[in-house]
Amino acid sequence: MSSIYLKNIQKLYLSLPKQHQIIITVITGLLLLSLLVPSEKATASRQTNSLEIGKRYQVTTQGTELVEISKSNDNASAIPAQETTEANTQDLIALDVKDAPTEIDQSLLESPEPELDWQTAKVKSGDSLAKIFKRLGYSARTTHDVGKASKQLKKLNVGDTLRIAKDADGKLVALEYPLTRIKTLHVDFIDGEYKEHFTEKTVETRETFAHGMINSSFWNAGIAAGLDDSQIISLANIFGWDIDFALDIRKGDSFHVVYENRYIDGEYIGPGKILAAEFVNQNEEFKAIRFSDDEYYTPDGKSMRKAFLRAPVNFRYISSNFKPRRFHPIQKRWKAHNGTDYRADTGTPVVAAGNGKVTHSTYNKYNGNYVFIQHGDGIVTKYLHFSKRAVKKGQRVKQGQVIGYVGSTGMSQAPHLHYEFLVNGVHRNPRTVKLPDAQPIAKKYKQEFLTLANQRVKELNGSKKALLAMQTNDNDG
Repeated sequence: MSSIYLKNIQKLYLSLPKQHQIIITVITGLLLLSLLVPSEKATASRQTNSLEIGKRYQVTTQGTELVEISKSNDNASAIPAQETTEANTQDLIALDVKDAPTEIDQSLLESPEPELDWQTAKVKSGDSLAKIFKRLGYSARTTHDVGKASKQLKKLNVGDTLRIAKDADGKLVALEYPLTRIKTLHVDFIDGEYKEHFTEKTVETRETFAHGMINSSFWNAGIAAGLDDSQIISLANIFGWDIDFALDIRKGDSFHVVYENRYIDGEYIGPGKILAAEFVNQNEEFKAIRFSDDEYYTPDGKSMRKAFLRAPVNFRYISSNFKPRRFHPIQKRWKAHNGTDYRADTGTPVVAAGNGKVTHSTYNKYNGNYVFIQHGDGIVTKYLHFSKRAVKKGQRVKQGQVIGYVGSTGMSQAPHLHYEFLVNGVHRNPRTVKLPDAQPIAKKYKQEFLTLANQRVKELNGSKKALLAMQTNDNDG
């Protein structure tokens, strides 16, 4: 049916004059073209209507201006992001939705942080938070609220620095107080009240070495090796169960140390922990390795700690040695000197050599102020000539606990500590007597420790070789 219809139209078209045929052909072509190619206005309308409601898009005009397109529920509109020129306003806006951002730029919605006025206050002698705030013009109420937020601010150290910020209305809104080079206290005004929090800087540690040869004293050798006071004392404490640093040190003894140096933002802030150490005392070699429990062990896992310290007083203040007999300077006769005299300044603290119970804490004309301590395994330690006692009879004490202070009471010509070590009533030399070891490292950590110890021993040996090579080069030069 349709084919007959088309044939009739074709016959009608051919029967028309030639001029009419041309006009019909042109009109038909224009109609087909208008159907196939939509107008620019229709194209823009369809693209705009395809945008999602609530999203923001950026497009460019034929110039270089950015144009913001927003779409409401009803229509879309183009809003210039900045003033356009007269020529640009006449440009048609072409939208390319596929290249437009799909998320809102949050930075356009966020308001800028208000500028704060920061002040710095240095803590002076006699200062308190209230005095500092009063100098800066803050009310007693502000002082109360800030102090309530942080107890750390109740005790300020002279020389410390506070940074305090106020807003445009003059209200205190922030405070910074560096507690150490690492840790800082912050107090901020949040949601209508002051709240504290702390920040800590990241500390970088780097391993380094120190070597020392003793010529005059261990202390001087430590300083010459570049160790500070705390490191020298720590080194003595590590080996203090094996070596009496007061009386056993000899010229020619040596030490090698692997330790940490600490840095913040590349700036050196001081030494860290001793990681491994070796001490050669009178040709006897001792090694100590630090484990993750902060304890030190021999390379095979035995604890460096013993039941007793070799010396109960600081090694820097020692005078005489252990002697089986000596001439008593007061009694004017030879007698057994069953103990060790440690010469030290009056007031130097004396510590318990081991755990035990105080059996005597009193005074007589011979011993002056003295303390006796009963330990396990039939061991008794005696401490004579105190200027002042720090424990009472019947009291239990722990190793390293202060029990008295060096003096010159009783039969004593100069301030010193007389120390005795008895086993089952027999005097023994506390510097050489065999002492029981503390517990070794736990079995479950033994393999981990042995791996670490092997690495540390290699580092110690390597540092010694490097030192020897440097000394050889210096001698050759």
